[in-house]
Amino acid sequence: MGAAQNGQGNAATVAIVTVAYRSDAVLPAFLDSIAGSVSEPVSVVIVDNAPAVGDARRLAAGAGADYVALEANPGYGGAINTAVRTLPASVEWVLVSNPDVVLGAGAVDALLAAARANERVGSAGPTVLGGDGALYPSARSVPSLRTGVGHAVFGRVWPSNPWSARYLGTRRASDGTADVGWLSGSCVLVRRAAFDEVGGFDEGYFMYFEDVDLGFRLGRAGYVNRFVPDAVVTHTGAHSTSGDESARMIQAHHDSAKRFLAQKYPGRVLAPIRGMLGIGLDIRSAIARRATARRATR
Repeated sequence: MGAAQNGQGNAATVAIVTVAYRSDAVLPAFLDSIAGSVSEPVSVVIVDNAPAVGDARRLAAGAGADYVALEANPGYGGAINTAVRTLPASVEWVLVSNPDVVLGAGAVDALLAAARANERVGSAGPTVLGGDGALYPSARSVPSLRTGVGHAVFGRVWPSNPWSARYLGTRRASDGTADVGWLSGSCVLVRRAAFDEVGGFDEGYFMYFEDVDLGFRLGRAGYVNRFVPDAVVTHTGAHSTSGDESARMIQAHHDSAKRFLAQKYPGRVLAPIRGMLGIGLDIRSAIARRATARRATR
């Protein structure tokens, strides 16, 4: 798959890229699902953020995928950017996916059809199901200061509050195709030209919110992020984390949220609101990390 050609001998115009990080348990299912998801030739690139651990190199070779080992871990967005830079100029579309995703039958074909139908589509995202079959919130509005503050302050003490509902809201398959603020980076098709135009993922986000930021910048550049419900993938979430790792992930999520809203709403006038939001997010992060620590000691 790494150097797939079409019937006329030209290089493939579609690439699939994923980031491996101790992903041996999930990579085979992801790689096996590619063939049934797309009917045209594709190239596949696996970027390994932990090449000293695991067997991603061998799995890539067995699947005919290109393998890129990174000496240091730049985070998800940085690794994807590295993969995209290795692609030939012939590649017009890039499916960015987590390794713990299983692509549904015809899923990539459906995304490509929707994206190719309108030159304004900068990204297209599928219906994402969790490993238990539940709908994953993969197509959402871009967070605002109002929803960010409300969710940060009330999300845990009042889960049904209207700000969290807007923050966590997602499109359902029954809602039909729609243009949204951002699409989950767990599985999203991007137009190569649009991705390059906005500079790819912002590598200042080590993890979390890099997809929110990408969707926001694509929208600001005049592109749309299109939810395609007929394309279905399953995000198994097979990676397990220790209590310490979970605490670090919680902290990273809240730090990234603060960074995004600070970048979206810069300037001195909004500084007090950003400060209040930061305090709310810090409190929410501390509560969540303590809850995680308590569960880990039981």
